Formats: sequence, C-alpha cells, structure tokens
Amino acid sequence: MSRRAATLTVASVLVLVLALVGSLMPVPYVALMPGPTSNTLGTNEKGEPLIKIDGRRTYDDKGHLNFVTVTYRGGPGGRIDLFTALRGWLQSDTAIVPEETIFPKNESQKQVDQENVRQMQDSQQSAEAAALNELGIKLSTQTVVNSVQKGMPAEGRLQPGDEIVSLDGTKITSTSQVTDLMAKRKIGASAALTVKRSGKEQKVTLTTAADPTGKRPVVGVVLGDQYKFPFKIDISVGDVGGPSAGLMFSSPSSTSSPPSR
Repeated sequence: MSRRAATLTVASVLVLVLALVGSLMPVPYVALMPGPTSNTLGTNEKGEPLIKIDGRRTYDDKGHLNFVTVTYRGGPGGRIDLFTALRGWLQSDTAIVPEETIFPKNESQKQVDQENVRQMQDSQQSAEAAALNELGIKLSTQTVVNSVQKGMPAEGRLQPGDEIVSLDGTKITSTSQVTDLMAKRKIGASAALTVKRSGKEQKVTLTTAADPTGKRPVVGVVLGDQYKFPFKIDISVGDVGGPSAGLMFSSPSSTSSPPSR
C-alpha cells in the first residue's frame, strides 16, 4: 500500500471514529429551533376556537393574528449529541445555547416545565385583563396560594389554589397587603387566616416561623394575585409554555367581546 493510500485510510478511519463518538457523546447544550405558529383568530388542533368566550355575545372575525413558538431539543433528561450541536452551530435557523440557559442547575426539568406552564397561564390572564380593561369592563382580583414550601407551618394546612380571604380579620385584596400585615408580627406569633377552597370558606391558624435570613416571620407559602373575570374566557394553545404571546391573546379577546350598549 502506498503512503498516500495509507494516509487516506487512516484519515478515513479517524473521521469515522470521530463521527461515531460525536453521535454518541452527549453535551450540555440545548438546540433552539422555530416552532409552530397558531392563529388566535382560528382553531386549535381539535378544531375548536383557540379563544372561546362564554356568557358574553361574541363577534366572529377573519384573518390572522399569529403567535410564534420556539421548540427545543436537549436538556438534562435527553441531551443532544456533539454532532447535533456542531450541525446546529452551522444552521441559520438553529441556536445552540448552554443547557443552564433553559434549565437552571438548581431546578429539575419538571420544575422548569411547571414554571413555563405557570408563565403561560399568567400571560393569558394578563391578556384577558388588558382586553376587558380596554372594553371598560370592571375586574376584581383575588390573592391565592401558588405553592406551599415543605417543612414550613403552611405545609398540610394550605393548598395551591386556596384564596386568602382575610388575615387576622382584615380583608385581603393583594399579596402586598399580606406581606405588610405579616411584617408587623413577631416570629412565633400566630396568623389567623380565612381561606376559600372549592367555594367554601374555612379558618386556618398558623404559627409563623423565621425566613431563611432569620429576620422575617413567614408561614411558607408563595402567593400570587389573580383576576376574577365576570365571564369565562378559555384560551387553548396545547402544549405551549412561557410568558410570551400576551399581545396576541388580548387582541382577539377584545375584538370578540365588545362592551354592552
């Protein structure tokens, strides 16, 4: 075998080995690519209106108000291989980003997915509120429990979705009000709550504990403000998460439900 042939053979073997290694070696990167678009004036995958309004007269509209999505490959549970990452770097419609950009090291993939769902729900609710405010339709808010922290006084006593009606007899209208009232008590003092769960009110008394700094009294819940709408608006986008698309949701909600005359 000539030297040239031997060199080509060795080079070919090396390329084959590198390609094999690249196809098997997982790397801590995520590939971001264009995802599907959805017309908020159209229908979802089931053929149903993407935005449905019950309890209010609606007006059909034509045209397109599309929101775009970004899909990803990779993540802690299924990392992409080196070859896929290198190919993505060469493609104009793909972005290769470090894994921690999408999945923080202190959060599991399940937690990230849950956060994305919550952000989408918040985006839809904000869009609905913006649309109704534009129409001059009055709204009210309620303070609800988003999550309960393990090992804290509220564990086993409060549940996600509980509405905080009052604290020590004071009617609650916002999360900031709860924070202000809690700050006025000492660590170890009691907090008398009235909560609404499944439409029924019940009283819960908790003994406050210290926060991680040891300076503030807490019961171990994460609260959030939610709007109470005078009629039902249902936005169905399927398996899509994240905080964006609010503008595209608010426009159809507004044009489909003009104010009463």
